[in-house]
Amino acid sequence: MSPLPVTYAVVGHRGAMAESPENTLASFRLAEAIGVHELEFDVRLSADGVAIVLHDATLDRRAAADSGRGLGPVADLSYDRISGVDVGAGERVPTFEEALDVTCVALQVEIKAVEAVPEVARIVAGRPDDARRIRFTSFLPEALRRLQELAPDVRRGLITLGYPDTGRHPDGIEAVLASTGASAFYSGWEGLSVDIVRRLQDSGYEVGAWPVRSLDDVRRGLEWGLVSGTVDDPRAGCEWLVEARRLARQV
Repeated sequence: MSPLPVTYAVVGHRGAMAESPENTLASFRLAEAIGVHELEFDVRLSADGVAIVLHDATLDRRAAADSGRGLGPVADLSYDRISGVDVGAGERVPTFEEALDVTCVALQVEIKAVEAVPEVARIVAGRPDDARRIRFTSFLPEALRRLQELAPDVRRGLITLGYPDTGRHPDGIEAVLASTGASAFYSGWEGLSVDIVRRLQDSGYEVGAWPVRSLDDVRRGLEWGLVSGTVDDPRAGCEWLVEARRLARQV
């Protein structure tokens, strides 16, 4: 039997966070060296308007020393102050532009703060080659709608904890996808099923899942026709994909 087509992407969650400090340039470089198909990282805004790559609203969890803790929200700090904090192994919080400079693969750029949208839209407008490899994603429909206005040519994807996630989206996932002009849906596993995936695919949406933590998760993703799976450990994720595809060829 001929090899299966490559249709499933291993997505490095915040880079290669199982082996390197998350959301750092070192983590992105390592994930690409391991062989991920895509990278996922988070973007916020500093007080002086710099788009930064950081998941949390504060540096408390990430700071390698007490000097970086208790500073309050990064939205209230200058980038100069933020970049002076060691976030692990001597790494610092990078800017969005620095992340673009050091990466080559497709990117899922998760917007953590709506306030960051105008700045990231400005940046990608001046980097058309990068714009083509980016899909902006968010848990926040408002962020996606702002991106639809300010960066309409860059693809968008909605992230949820699961399906249907009625607490966040009482009108339904499909209504949010339509209102934001999203082309992809990235769902947690809870409530997701092959029937839901197929229905969304039939409506023209790409569907990915997270988190991927085992070979069985990858096998399920391939069987359901998912476009991607997001992994904390890209090295394991790439190995799982090789093994899952080998097992699929034997069926």
